[in-house]
Amino acid sequence: MIIKLKNKDTLIINDFRLKCCIGRSGVKKNKVEGDGATPKGKFSLGSLYWRSDKVEKPITNLKCIKIKKDLGWCTDSKNKFYNKEFKIKKNVKHEKLLRIDYKYNYVIVVNYNRKNIIKNKGSAIFIHLTKNYKPTAGCIALNKKDFLFFSKLINKKSKILIS
Repeated sequence: MIIKLKNKDTLIINDFRLKCCIGRSGVKKNKVEGDGATPKGKFSLGSLYWRSDKVEKPITNLKCIKIKKDLGWCTDSKNKFYNKEFKIKKNVKHEKLLRIDYKYNYVIVVNYNRKNIIKNKGSAIFIHLTKNYKPTAGCIALNKKDFLFFSKLINKKSKILIS
């Protein structure tokens, strides 16, 4: 199954169109860490993370992981855990998965720069939640209802085409 990002504000999956938002710098082929762009290309999807203290486990065929207090995503290109889930360390730049706001109550990893990782090419590219469709730091965001619908349709063989 191929999911397509169209016109930077619509995810198309089968016959369904879901409103979304993307990175504040648009879509870029040559993404770099911190540029605010959503990476261009075709990517598989990784695990789905969820906040068990805030929301119910979603119905999905993806591997589901509970977000714990010390769970982060390394954004420090000098660290061996760059662009990977890791146990948070104070001296390492990271994205905290247990956020104060709602945006990471549900998160799906987009497998961008995940195999043969290239330092500083970008990290922590997710599909997460939004309420206002304001631009992200490079992720794709859906409202909660659409996210839960989307997560039911996809599986580990699904690919997302960002162009």
